[in-house]
Amino acid sequence: MRLPCDYALELFIKYRIITCMSSSAAPLPENRRELVKIIDNLTTQNEQLEAKVRWFEEQFHLARHKQFGASSERSVKEQRNLFNEAEAIAEAGPVEEEIRQTISYERKKPGRKPIPTDLPIERIEYRLPEEEQVCDACGGHLHEMSEEKRHEVKLIPAQVKIVEHARIVYGCRNCEKNSIEVPIKTAKAPRPVIEKGLASPSALAYVMTMKFVDGVPLYRQEQHYARLGIDLSRGVLSNWTLKGSEWLELIYGRLKTNLLEQGILHADETTVQVLKEPGRPAETKSYMWLYRSGSPGPPIVLFEYQQTRAGEHPRNFLKGFKGYLHVDGYPGYHDILDVTLCGCWAHLRRKFDEALKGLSPKKRASGVRSKEALDRINRLFAIERELKHRTPEERLEIRNQKSRPIVEEFRKWSEDILPGVLPKSLFGTAVNYGLNQWSKLIRFLEDGRIELDNNRAERSIKPFVIGRKNFLFCNTPRGAKASATIYSIIETAKENELNPYAYLNCLFEKLPNLESRDDATLDQLLPWNVKLQ
Repeated sequence: MRLPCDYALELFIKYRIITCMSSSAAPLPENRRELVKIIDNLTTQNEQLEAKVRWFEEQFHLARHKQFGASSERSVKEQRNLFNEAEAIAEAGPVEEEIRQTISYERKKPGRKPIPTDLPIERIEYRLPEEEQVCDACGGHLHEMSEEKRHEVKLIPAQVKIVEHARIVYGCRNCEKNSIEVPIKTAKAPRPVIEKGLASPSALAYVMTMKFVDGVPLYRQEQHYARLGIDLSRGVLSNWTLKGSEWLELIYGRLKTNLLEQGILHADETTVQVLKEPGRPAETKSYMWLYRSGSPGPPIVLFEYQQTRAGEHPRNFLKGFKGYLHVDGYPGYHDILDVTLCGCWAHLRRKFDEALKGLSPKKRASGVRSKEALDRINRLFAIERELKHRTPEERLEIRNQKSRPIVEEFRKWSEDILPGVLPKSLFGTAVNYGLNQWSKLIRFLEDGRIELDNNRAERSIKPFVIGRKNFLFCNTPRGAKASATIYSIIETAKENELNPYAYLNCLFEKLPNLESRDDATLDQLLPWNVKLQ
């Protein structure tokens, strides 16, 4: 609140007399209007400095929390019930009457999990020698009464062996004796996955699984294979990966065709460093874009490497797609033809969570506005958890009954508090983000297939982000493109509940030996069609 003009003038004069009356200080103006103007300028500067200090304090507390605090965004129980106490009581039912409930629950007993039934069992029996099968009391013959069992897990380390493919060549003895030309027949053999290379389908699948599923860089694999008794340099392994990805591009193309035919998609992007990009410094960041299918439909996850984060890349990739696209607030997804964007409530919740964590511990306990926003959003997610197994039609109907009032109330609450919020504060950033994204955030109220968040894309891109911490960079654009292709095949296989190694091995056995590579033939090798032993 601004002080009255006369009192402010008196304070200003006293302040200048005490602190600024020196030989270098500028003399005070005698004009009253000039003095008031100086006071206004100082007050404005003070408010700006205070806002900057609060912003730096928020960034400091948020950085401290990210470094030392829990990374989960889950709200504590007291926070969840802080603002919906009336609703919780109302939904609890009548309190005047005695209510009897039968409560059932499952208790987890301590102990190890049962042995998987699909694993092979090697049985070893231990019997008494014939001469010891005698009763110690009477000397009678002992019979087999029962058996005591125990189980062990036996791990068989990877083994390396050389497979020699010998094609037998046949000739005719009679023609050799009586004819000028001798017809020769050679037995058929499977084509190699890499011409004139040592890589077998299983070896290539193993190398890719180690790197792109388990995050083991090629230089560590080189040491691993040396311990197994074979010298495979990282250069050889890299060449195997590049050559193998060329076969996988056939499946990638069919997956993309199927992806663009879906009605619901998710998209996200993350950085990747490529060292040898023509005309670009080595430290320049490139991007790995992710596009994946929603529900219903077959699970498809596709990565695409691009040098920039420009909006032309999703426009080109999604050419021909018509439907809903789940995204975050990045404007690069705007202006995609025939595509309707859907906002992510998880991103909005994360911003309010950061606003709460950006407060000092003392202020965090009384940070009611951030907690209130989180509570309102959490109520939407609670409703979605109840709708997990409902049909899209049922989901849309219940959303209009339960979620729509919460959404409308949240919009009114955001607009009411906006004038008193500092725009550059973490809380102000969260409020403005929600209002700016509002038309996309309420899209889930239009169609029951649309999800409340873009977590599908974030979960799918996470394996690449984790792998990036191990191999750090790609050497060339060709390597980055190969990585995108391989990650696409592996993550799609995992989404379809296939063993990635077994699926890659199957593809490398079958693709080089296909008589035809038309769409119908390739579709038989898509993850939801192929059957692995």
